[in-house]
Amino acid sequence: MAELNSLAELGTVATSAAPAAPAAPVHVRKVDDLGRSYATGKRKDAVARVWVKPGTGKITVNGRDFTTYLARPVLQMVVQQPIVAAAREGQFDVVCTVAGGGLSGQAGAIRHGISKALTYYEPGLRAVLKKGGFLTRDSRVVERKKYGKAKARRSFQFSKR
Repeated sequence: MAELNSLAELGTVATSAAPAAPAAPVHVRKVDDLGRSYATGKRKDAVARVWVKPGTGKITVNGRDFTTYLARPVLQMVVQQPIVAAAREGQFDVVCTVAGGGLSGQAGAIRHGISKALTYYEPGLRAVLKKGGFLTRDSRVVERKKYGKAKARRSFQFSKR
């Protein structure tokens, strides 16, 4: 490298050797041989493995229709949220297996998995789903029980006698 004689020369060298700003990440389409995209969704202790492929809008959970597996209307709505937000009702078939946790956590895990799988299949949907908060993993889990306590924070009933 050439020797510098003044501060002005230092300025010219610094601007010419400055690295280019990193480009925005490019999200590519991830589809397997059968035309499906796969993603894992998590919520509390539940883990859902989700496959999304073009179809008629059928959602299957553990081999059963999602309306029979998740009987409460609120949980059914939670599972359908990313598809409705992306305006893709009736366009994708969803097959998922879910294990762990309770029904509420499982519904949240399925929602997370569907959102991720949709972005893998159609990267253009990422902005809509990100804005709706569907791609963020809800990291809240149950606090562990502490010794000397009835639950995580609940103390035993106090009596003066």
